[in-house]
Amino acid sequence: MTNASESNKRIAKNTLLLYFRMLLIIIVGLYTSRVVLNTLGVSDYGIYNVVGGIVAMLAFLNSAMVAASQRFISFELGTGNIERLKKVFCTSVSIHIVLAGIIFLIAETIGLWFVNTHLNISIERMEAANWVYQCSILTLLLTVVSVPYNSCIVAHEHMKAFAYVSIVEAVLKLLIVYLLLLGNFDKLILYSILVVAVALIIRIIYGIYCKQHFEECTYRFVFDKQLFKEMFAFAGWSVIGNLGFSFKDQGSNIILNLFFGTTVNAARGIALQVNGIISNFSNNFTMALNPQITKQYAAGDVESSVKLVYAGCRYSFYLLLLIAVPVIINIDYLLQLWLGTVPEYTSQFLMLALVAALIDVMARPLVTALQATGRIKVFQIAICIIVLCELPLAYFVLHYGGKPYWAMYPTIFIALIGLFTRLMILKSLIPTYRFRYFLFLIVGKNLFIGIVCLSIAWFIHSKFEMNIYTLFITAILECLITSIIIYFIGMTSHEKKWILKKISLNLFK
Repeated sequence: MTNASESNKRIAKNTLLLYFRMLLIIIVGLYTSRVVLNTLGVSDYGIYNVVGGIVAMLAFLNSAMVAASQRFISFELGTGNIERLKKVFCTSVSIHIVLAGIIFLIAETIGLWFVNTHLNISIERMEAANWVYQCSILTLLLTVVSVPYNSCIVAHEHMKAFAYVSIVEAVLKLLIVYLLLLGNFDKLILYSILVVAVALIIRIIYGIYCKQHFEECTYRFVFDKQLFKEMFAFAGWSVIGNLGFSFKDQGSNIILNLFFGTTVNAARGIALQVNGIISNFSNNFTMALNPQITKQYAAGDVESSVKLVYAGCRYSFYLLLLIAVPVIINIDYLLQLWLGTVPEYTSQFLMLALVAALIDVMARPLVTALQATGRIKVFQIAICIIVLCELPLAYFVLHYGGKPYWAMYPTIFIALIGLFTRLMILKSLIPTYRFRYFLFLIVGKNLFIGIVCLSIAWFIHSKFEMNIYTLFITAILECLITSIIIYFIGMTSHEKKWILKKISLNLFK
């Protein structure tokens, strides 16, 4: 009981630290995005998104190794085998160095050819587009070699490191904005170079932190054939699943570019950037929760691991809903206030992206539980097939005259299918999971709460003439009402008692 209490306290503490990080990222991100958009212009901003997206397609290889590194490091921490933990780290670094080389070769051959022959970019901006491409490759390679170090931070639950480094990153991003406003350089090229510089500095800081705090983070070449085989097999199957997500996300970007050009890419890019920032509200909770799910499974406490997964599916949804409701209801006014000039279809892209995110966020604890088992072959193949079905559906919709944002409807449908597919596969591996419970008391209840909250928020919104003052008033009211609905409908009696106890203790103090 004491261990469970300590784990819950650690999750809460780490979540708060990650929220501090997130708030800083949001404030800086919203400001810098507006300045970058206005400085580059809609067309150049669209070029940055679509060209950078080509490189991001190769990130599916890296994402697979992120999953493998975090799973194996968290698992060994759960078992307490320090010597094997050191081998896992060193093996992970070696694999990532090789992976960086593979990505570089693919990017400089097939990727470079595609950028220069198939993208819908004006001839006079092709030189700048190639600068963006090369800088995006360097940024990705830096990200790849950082994975083992960041995985150690997550596995050890040192979330304060992310909070502190985010302060440095925020200052550097503000410096980027300042430098963009100076001189007569090509702004798009300068922006790409500065992004690489920031990635390099952050990589160095994380490396130094890990070496000072974690004994396993001293690299030496180690070749444990069995361990290499286990990690590579895990990563190999993860590649398949991440391949689907990467091609789905960037393939959608390319399809929109082929039909509508870079202006629509800019609208989608802004929408997905804002969606990513908002989603961090629940992602931070999931990041703090994931190591505990894996560690408890590794220690043989399957029941506690299952309870954490259920709680994660509910509370990650609630945390995202708290922010999504006021944003969806006030979306046009918020975008106008933030950007000034809003690319067409941005609000529709963002609204539908948030709906898809509310479904996706419930799947993340399930993915962690699946990865904890180490048996991910069927899961990754199934998810890859399912998510790639989104591309032909989106192409079909746009080919027959659909508006650009209609491409998001297949995203929502596929997200729902993927959610239940993950649960069914997880249940086949761990029979403790219950499908009917998940369907009705988690997904069903979550969606019901979401519909009720949005309906009430829409009613409140309709009673006010929107300006900056009523925006704050209605947003606070909507968050408060959403919290009350979550408390009465979404929480168990035990959770309600715990919250009331905490409130009464704080009031007494």
